[in-house]
Amino acid sequence: MADSEPAGHPDGERLQKVLARVGIGSRRICEDLIAEERVKVNGEIAELGRRVDPERDLVEVDGAPIGTRQGLVHYLLNKPAGVVTTASDPQGRPTVIDLLPAEPRVFPVGRLDLQTEGLLLLTNDGELANRIAHPSHGVDKEYLAEVVGTPSRAALRQLREGVELDDGITAPAAATLVEGSLVKLTIHEGRNRQVRRMLDAVGHPVTRLIRTRIGPITDRRLEPGAWRPLTAAELRSLEAAVGEAGRTQPGTTDPGR
Repeated sequence: MADSEPAGHPDGERLQKVLARVGIGSRRICEDLIAEERVKVNGEIAELGRRVDPERDLVEVDGAPIGTRQGLVHYLLNKPAGVVTTASDPQGRPTVIDLLPAEPRVFPVGRLDLQTEGLLLLTNDGELANRIAHPSHGVDKEYLAEVVGTPSRAALRQLREGVELDDGITAPAAATLVEGSLVKLTIHEGRNRQVRRMLDAVGHPVTRLIRTRIGPITDRRLEPGAWRPLTAAELRSLEAAVGEAGRTQPGTTDPGR
């Protein structure tokens, strides 16, 4: 390898410039990350001065793949009840896409059912979306559920150990009685309407359900119906949360609550 030009795309962008553009840090910080051998391109440790093709190369920082394509956007939406998690609805109901800018076109990462409220990610970054939604990456989702009655210790223990549903027993969940009839439940699976079905199975049907966290992402100040872009720090923390499990094939999605 010639000292004057590290391997890569001769006509591509300097790696440190690409990293700085997507919010990893200043150009100097990105140069330091490369010098410390914390950056890989297509599985190989990158050298300072490496040129990359942001549309094709896989860039990783500390083992977490980083979206480098131009025009990628990542939105956090607080979905209200009565809004459909889809791009269009044949029944004419409002959709989550209606709440966001028309361009660039984005799609929801997973799904919240019609009456479930709370945090939803939407993006045009298909690679990251597939890794977040795939259950093998174990991205946990936290919910607050108002239920009928007050769950007993036995009911909470059953939620923690796994609940028998018609499609099999659930994985262990984190379950806490916040107060009265308010339960905090954290799961990492993506079965259809899973939270509602779990609580119904232990005798406490849900009357209101709100998703409050997706992996490391949360925002208690975001009003229902409001959205905002993820910050660079949030995006990097999300990429890190799914990075260790590596790249997986697209397929499984989060079918809603």
